[in-house]
Amino acid sequence: MSAGMSLRADAFLNAFSLEVSAKAMPALRAEAARIPRGTIISIPWLASEDDDARLAAACAVRELGFEPMPHLSARRIGSHAALERFLERAAGEAGVARCLLIAGDLATPIGPFADSASIIQTGLLERHGIKVAAIGGHPEGHPVMSSDERWQALQHKCQRIEARGMAPLIVTQFAFDADTVLTWLDALRTRGITVPVLVGVPGPASITRLLRYAAMCGVGASASMLARYGISIGRLLGTAGPEVFVDRLVKGLTSAHGQVSPHLFPFGGVAPSLEWIEQYRQRVRGARGVIHED
Repeated sequence: MSAGMSLRADAFLNAFSLEVSAKAMPALRAEAARIPRGTIISIPWLASEDDDARLAAACAVRELGFEPMPHLSARRIGSHAALERFLERAAGEAGVARCLLIAGDLATPIGPFADSASIIQTGLLERHGIKVAAIGGHPEGHPVMSSDERWQALQHKCQRIEARGMAPLIVTQFAFDADTVLTWLDALRTRGITVPVLVGVPGPASITRLLRYAAMCGVGASASMLARYGISIGRLLGTAGPEVFVDRLVKGLTSAHGQVSPHLFPFGGVAPSLEWIEQYRQRVRGARGVIHED
């Protein structure tokens, strides 16, 4: 790794965010000292956790000195009143100023919101102090939208968020192929979408667990794609980390890509993901001859 690339890798890692569910808050507390204050902690919407659990998690994140970013799953929200109640509590109890908007996994919405755009247009986000509205990015495509539809929807949502006085942020699904992500970033910027991007990065985990999450989330995991990630399909025992993926991604990033940072999905646990960051950072700093003093 060249000295220039190691500098880019270090800068890339310095702005990482982390996805932590409500049930994993004890692990976050245990590792809080290893995480920079102000780090974005994304709190996913899980069917096994209710709003009280998600709000308690947001409060815990705030108390630890981090920035909570709870997910709003549009098709799981039963009414405008339910959305307003959650946002009011999130702002009042946890100082939430950013949310990640997703459509959700239901084929039929249980309430009035069919997608993230329908939440944006209510005006409830900015009314309750949301400053950053994050939306999903899909480097590998979308299961029900064409490429043109996907780009139009992404651009429209970014424009509507900005028109309402908030800052848009794109958080991508995790991927195994850095080249696919780089191609998507090229297309994003070519279309004039300049907002910051958090690129989904799977944290170190057993290979079988990574493949299970890939299947659950619709992430491509062909033999050739896994090989580019550093996984041999013939050796599924053991664990795998994202060092090859991050190396390839950082090598391909340029100033034209704008603000791009990693968003870690700690599939193998919070502690192993933070350990991986520290080890990777030591390696890239060592590559440019940085001397660490006790």
